[in-house]
This record gives sequence, structure tokens and C-alpha cells, in this order.
Amino acid sequence: MTQPVPAPKASAAPAAVRLRALEPEDLDFLFALENDPDIWAVSDTLAPVSRHALREYLTQATADFYVVRQLRLVVTTEISSVPVGVVDLFDYDPLHQRAGVGITILAAERRHGYARQALEQLKNHARQALRLHQVYATVGADNSGSMRLFRAAGFRRVGTRLRWLRTPTGWADAVEWQCLL
Repeated sequence: MTQPVPAPKASAAPAAVRLRALEPEDLDFLFALENDPDIWAVSDTLAPVSRHALREYLTQATADFYVVRQLRLVVTTEISSVPVGVVDLFDYDPLHQRAGVGITILAAERRHGYARQALEQLKNHARQALRLHQVYATVGADNSGSMRLFRAAGFRRVGTRLRWLRTPTGWADAVEWQCLL
């Protein structure tokens, strides 16, 4: 007699994320994030950041996007207000209405769909509130996770810069991604 095959378990939908402004209480979270050597290569960081520098940064973090030409938002889940990452708009160009995008999700929180949801919310904010025409990202050619993320988030691969990024082992190519809003 054959045994019945159990139905596959339904995979739980990822928890919805929320983007919020930086708060002074985010100091410890930012300190841990900015001082994680595993992400320095993708964030162009070469040295640790002090608590003092981050405290100063937090006092300026609420400055007008159009003045400072950057915006950093904390990614949290709707279930918890605990930060799981950050998403950034940087290098805002007012003439051409575009900005670069960066995203970092804590290693322990990856592969839950947070990055994809955060990018969608950031794109909506960039389009509707900031009235940007486009956003772009530069990704190391060896960063397959980020390549999948930007493709899934509707970015289009528009080119490759050869030997663009200096790494501990030499030079690496960078892939350019663009999303028209």
C-alpha cells in the first residue's frame, strides 16, 4: 500500500517592511552596521567609524534631501521596529533628477525579501515624493545576490565598467543598473 504524500508546506510570506527616518536611538545599530568589515567592500569603506562621528551624522540626518543630496532610511519589519537594514539615495543630481541607490541588510536578516520590498518602497518614494526621474546602482560583478535583487526590483542592466573597483585581490568589474521611474 502506498503512503499518502504530504502536501508541501506553504511558505510563509515575508514580513512586510517599513522605511523610516533615522532616529538618535539608531546609534548602536549604525555603529554595528558601519563597522562590519564584511560590507566595507560594497560600501567603499576603508576604516571603522567612531560613535562620535555617527552621533554627529545623526544630528544632520534629518536635513533636507535637496540640500544635502542624500537620504538614508532605516528598514524595519512591520512586526517589529527593530532595524534590519538601511537603504540610501545618494549623489542626487537636481538637473537630471536622478540619484544612486544603496542598500544593506544585516547578514542575519537576508533572504527574507526585505531588500526587495525596501527597494520598491524607496522607488515609490523617489517617484512620488522626491519626483526623481530615475535611480541607478553600481554593483560589483561578483555580487550575484545584489545582481538578482536589482533585476527583480525592475532595474535594467545598462553596462559594465571594466576593472572599476579596487579589491584586496586586485581589480573587479562593476555592473551599472538603471531604473526609470
